Amino acid sequence: MIEIALSREEPWPDADWDGLAERAARAAVERTPHGELIATRAAIEISVRLTSDAEVQQLNRQYRGKDKPTNVLSFPMIQPDLLETVTLNSDDGEVLLGDVVLAHGVCAGEAAERGIALADHAAHLIVHGVLHLLGYDHIDDGQAEAMERIEREALSSLGLPDPYLIRED
Repeated sequence: MIEIALSREEPWPDADWDGLAERAARAAVERTPHGELIATRAAIEISVRLTSDAEVQQLNRQYRGKDKPTNVLSFPMIQPDLLETVTLNSDDGEVLLGDVVLAHGVCAGEAAERGIALADHAAHLIVHGVLHLLGYDHIDDGQAEAMERIEREALSSLGLPDPYLIRED
């Protein structure tokens, strides 16, 4: 089963972030070959942190050598190809998949630029971050297309539009 450990800090507004993170993470996992994690007896924990641009900038500088905030960072705790083995052999039935961290200012700015709700954009970024935890990336075109396809399907299941459509205003 998927369990979300969510923390929210200012300036993120009050909202049902726990529910949104749970739905987004499940939608992402279900559309991958790791979909069986939804029904496994082991508790697969994903930490979602909603924080400030300053904290994300510090993490981005420390772990990626980039001294600027970004919308989402993902920190996998286990290799995706070892996930099944780790899950089956977990001593306490719990596996920490990893951390997904969102920067409020960057996310809010992108949402405003796209004319969408902050919660909808956060759902997309949580889906995106969870896919990174599962080993997906967008380094080359083939990987990016596969990842974007899963994101589109996951967001559609949540009733959200395709985030990669180019808007003609």
